[in-house]
Amino acid sequence: MSQKLENAKALYLEGIRDGNYEEAIHKYSGERYTQHSTGVKDGKEGFIEFFGNFIKRSPVRDIEVVRAWEDGQYVFLQVFQNINNGEAQWVTADFFDTDANDKMIEHWDVIQAYTDKTPSGHTSIDGPTEIIDFDKTEENKALVRSLIKDVLMQGGDPTKMDQYISKEKYIQHNPEVADGFEHFYKLATAPDRPLNYQEIVLLVGQGNFVATLCKATWTEGGKSQDFAQVDIFRIENGKVVEHWDCVEPVPENSVNIGKF
Repeated sequence: MSQKLENAKALYLEGIRDGNYEEAIHKYSGERYTQHSTGVKDGKEGFIEFFGNFIKRSPVRDIEVVRAWEDGQYVFLQVFQNINNGEAQWVTADFFDTDANDKMIEHWDVIQAYTDKTPSGHTSIDGPTEIIDFDKTEENKALVRSLIKDVLMQGGDPTKMDQYISKEKYIQHNPEVADGFEHFYKLATAPDRPLNYQEIVLLVGQGNFVATLCKATWTEGGKSQDFAQVDIFRIENGKVVEHWDCVEPVPENSVNIGKF
């Protein structure tokens, strides 16, 4: 494990799980700490203020880093949080930018309630975690970038989906969508499809895993809401075979520089 990946995990586990938030943010962040998380002010001071209150109201914190990888200066974590013995259960998807010393200098996240049973009997976080096919990192990143741009963005052609997603095996961890290519294809090709991707903000991959943070818009009943959309893709033999996601509405007002 690289130093930047260790530092990102330690900021989470030592700082939030173990409650040493002030020591951890000074130890594992760089000269700046630019914050995009909803409700958390910018800088180290904002981190300390938010998690000081969080620790007080959440004395029991079972936190597990489920998936983690790095891509150049960036780190991605998928984290499960069980707060106060099940009072709240969350899945967070976190992206970090790092400096030359492998310290965290910028943070984006999307948080969603944990699901213990999807339509096909999965959870929000189960499935393979081992990173393989390191030699295919760039190929897999290009595949995901094309999937989003050519299929999922507004103006894309969802009928091209089989160029990117396996028709033989597609495991789905979305809380409302069943396994199988045909179920996602039906949603994506609907003429009144409410969800459209607008921009890829971050794309971080290693081996057979790629995570993206995108600006997206949900339009229904003549009203539109901007969303921060994180997707995690697992790729086998040049096709996406498994998908996890986290979705969070973009707030109208922010205490930091904004979600993106």
